Amino acid sequence: MTLATLSDVLQPALRDGYAVAGLVTLGWEDMRAFVAAAEEVGCPVILQAGPGCRAHTPLPVLGTMFRHLAENASVPVVAHLDHGYEFDECQEALDNGFSSLMFDGSRKPLQQNIDETARIAEMAHAAGISCEGEVGFVGYDQGEASAGTNPDEAAKFARETGVDAMAVSVGNLHLQQDRTGGLDEDRIDAIAAVTKGVPLVIHGGSGVPHDQRARLARDTSICKFNIGTELRMAFGQALRTAVAKDADRFDRVQILSDVEAPIAKATKLVLDNLYTK
Repeated sequence: MTLATLSDVLQPALRDGYAVAGLVTLGWEDMRAFVAAAEEVGCPVILQAGPGCRAHTPLPVLGTMFRHLAENASVPVVAHLDHGYEFDECQEALDNGFSSLMFDGSRKPLQQNIDETARIAEMAHAAGISCEGEVGFVGYDQGEASAGTNPDEAAKFARETGVDAMAVSVGNLHLQQDRTGGLDEDRIDAIAAVTKGVPLVIHGGSGVPHDQRARLARDTSICKFNIGTELRMAFGQALRTAVAKDADRFDRVQILSDVEAPIAKATKLVLDNLYTK
């Protein structure tokens, strides 16, 4: 299976009533487990390199890893830059084989966000890849507060940027470790009504209850849920178990080989929940 763009996987999701998971990667073990889970379910998957991942591993290395996995997978795999903040960073990702760019100008004034996102979208489309933007700021659990997406601003943003997907702030939070909250479905409906044909994206999907994820994937234009914290927590638990299994074991490859199966199992639960064709 060849590398896919974001539009390649989100437009069928919009048409057929399901969502694709944007999985936040940090290393080879979780990337490989994510693709293995997607192959088991038989659904597309989006591998995402966020700021934390990029601080640990350079973009040229990540692009090669993502493309290698995509080219050897039996399902569509998107190589996605998550939360690119600068034009040059997005250009570097494009130059290193990424098939999708997410430019995040959500902290900026609306018109500046539109102008800068439109420039990234134009660059991406000229290269035959996709672009995601964000309007309304998605905050952080125990951190920066959100600024909810205004439907009128969302309509203007979608129309003037030409993005292939649009991240919105509708009660979601990054880094949320529980699912006691939920999304504002009235706001989602209002945004969807004025941005028809544009797949919507939920960042901070780990904090959304599973039943709401599944229902919104089926019944609305939300076509992508970003999942990071939920699977990082699964990784942490699996790693603790692997280390405790043998106090004399020190080889990282041996230790990490015990981590992939539990991550793949947790990932499969996420994918099964969203992919309900």
